[in-house]
Amino acid sequence: MEWTSQIRRGILELCILHLIEQKTRYGYDILHIFQQWGSLTITDGTIYPLLRRLQKENYIESYWQQSNSGPPRKYYRITPYGVKLMNEMTNEWESIVSAINDIKSGNYRGGKNG
Repeated sequence: MEWTSQIRRGILELCILHLIEQKTRYGYDILHIFQQWGSLTITDGTIYPLLRRLQKENYIESYWQQSNSGPPRKYYRITPYGVKLMNEMTNEWESIVSAINDIKSGNYRGGKNG
């Protein structure tokens, strides 16, 4: 279903920005978090190119940190540009969800309630 993959791409970007805004994270940590929701499960082949693109566009930045349980990890943190984008995306998402809910409930001119 092509429309599902198009929706997921934008949603994943928004979710990643929110996760990184909450605290710095490394790629596998983000993958693990997304596994909690089947509809948001992603793979290495999805997350790392997305993180690289967000970094290239200056929405996130990265740094290496030594790990107690293996090799150093690349951590990501959000930039001020990333916070601005995240806020804009969140506002747009909330507006879309509100409109969909209104349509579903018939809460519009010409709908079942008016």
